[in-house]
Amino acid sequence: MSDPKAKIAVLGAGSWGTALGALLSRHGYPTVLWGRDPAVVQAIDAQHENPHYLPGIALPQTLRATTDLAAALDGAGWVLVVVPSHAFTETLQALAPLRPGAAGVAWATKGFEPGSGRFLHEVAQQILGPGVPLAVVTGPSFAKEVTLGLPTAVTVHGEDADFTQQVANALHGPAFRAYTGDDMVGAELGGAMKNVLAVATGVADGMELGLNARAGLITRGLNEMLRLAAAIGARPETLMGLAGLGDLVLTCTGDLSRNRRLGLALGRGQSLEHAVREIGQVVESVQTADEVMRQAEHHGIDLPISNAVRAVLHGELTPEDGLRQLLAREQKPEYPQTLFK
Repeated sequence: MSDPKAKIAVLGAGSWGTALGALLSRHGYPTVLWGRDPAVVQAIDAQHENPHYLPGIALPQTLRATTDLAAALDGAGWVLVVVPSHAFTETLQALAPLRPGAAGVAWATKGFEPGSGRFLHEVAQQILGPGVPLAVVTGPSFAKEVTLGLPTAVTVHGEDADFTQQVANALHGPAFRAYTGDDMVGAELGGAMKNVLAVATGVADGMELGLNARAGLITRGLNEMLRLAAAIGARPETLMGLAGLGDLVLTCTGDLSRNRRLGLALGRGQSLEHAVREIGQVVESVQTADEVMRQAEHHGIDLPISNAVRAVLHGELTPEDGLRQLLAREQKPEYPQTLFK
């Protein structure tokens, strides 16, 4: 394991990348944040603020930022990738030839590889090759609250126990708890799938269907997570923890969630294009819904809520029709005996 206070390169200067970069810097780690937008990078580096994604929140003066990827990676003890899922493959391809030889790679990206439906650890293994320590950081965590120093708990999963612990140690601090695990596929499934289910609860709230409906959707959404998790070999306790239930509850109930806000807009009758434009940032559920259903179809699993969200996002169903479709389903046992087998 490298020096515990070695330099950390954080790739991605959006809200979550900035929040994690600021956290690591406050914990005493030399941290360099890499981004593509020169104006954002200049503001972070010189004015200690990200005016586009986290306006008005002061960042540590020790946090550095650059548009030069090679400079960000030079001498890094490990790398944290925090870009949207659609940019993950491209970012790792750029990172691969510049990665310092012993540096492990972690990511706080949530979603699947668009088009292929691959889990992100599969993408990382294919691009970076064998022997590179990998870890995923996930859990219920709004960037704004982390940057403000409000209490947060996440989980870090990886197959290399030393690297997983190294990442967790760096993130862990007075207001930020980092747990560890070794179920990468389960952790990634929860982090991706909760975005789709947050759209469903947002639609229900936008249609003013009440708190009972919201609770029902969250609970049955968790059921869908668990069924898919069982099919892909993930552990149910991962989905019942921070990576699954924790992130699901936060994203389905917190209005800082872009995916929930998308659902709210659709439930109030706005078009998808208008809603996405108004949110002004990447909304992961638009692509993730397709990949969740690709996984479900591959394993022969019925995911009615996720399927309805996918259909609404593609304009194949109105929110009202999606609701009617869900309510018309047959009565059945809540949990089949085979769920965890």
